[in-house]
Amino acid sequence: MQERNQFSKYANEYKSYNIIQQICAKSLIRELKSKPKKILELGCGSGQIFSNINWEFDKYLAIDGSKQMCELHPKAKNLEIKCLNFDSAEFFEEIKRDNFDMVLSSSALQWSKDLDKIIYNLSNITKEINAVLFTSNTFKTIQNLTNTKSPILDEESIKKAFSRYFECEFETILYKLEFDNKKDLFDYIKKSGVSGSSELSYEKAKKLYKEYNLNYLEFEVIFVKTISKL
Repeated sequence: MQERNQFSKYANEYKSYNIIQQICAKSLIRELKSKPKKILELGCGSGQIFSNINWEFDKYLAIDGSKQMCELHPKAKNLEIKCLNFDSAEFFEEIKRDNFDMVLSSSALQWSKDLDKIIYNLSNITKEINAVLFTSNTFKTIQNLTNTKSPILDEESIKKAFSRYFECEFETILYKLEFDNKKDLFDYIKKSGVSGSSELSYEKAKKLYKEYNLNYLEFEVIFVKTISKL
């Protein structure tokens, strides 16, 4: 999966460049109404969600497409980490005979090539999904200045995919992350993984560096909680 390359490239530095991802993961777990015993996590990364799990579980299957990220993930009893692309047939084959109390995902599913297909398959193995996804309005000002399209899903596409199989609650939040100087801001863009594999041409990058006058980056995220299956 091409978008995962950037996560792998900066895997060892990722923890210092994923402030928004950490906030999202903490918020996701804090708002849970139960403490499930059988958990499937999609896009586990280096363990942002898992590090916030403070209860005992019987099974925790953590999935991520980046081998480097999987290697950085904490190890624990009853935890299994598998390096799989959640869009792949291998992933669907892996989960189809299982069932989980809850599926968790933070800052990952926005990269899906077919979110509808993922949610359909998840609806066969769980009654509850709690997820947070970045939307295409992340880095909106940068997109406007460079005349580029976001590589990630928009809010309406995300809502449509989940709502086809579940009754859901949605909450969209805009975060602004401030920086002391422009160099730190652009380093964050490069190493946070939020921009995926999309890299600007030299001319566009030079133009952006000159014209981007804000001291913050914009991140729009949508929290999804399924209420019941349709």
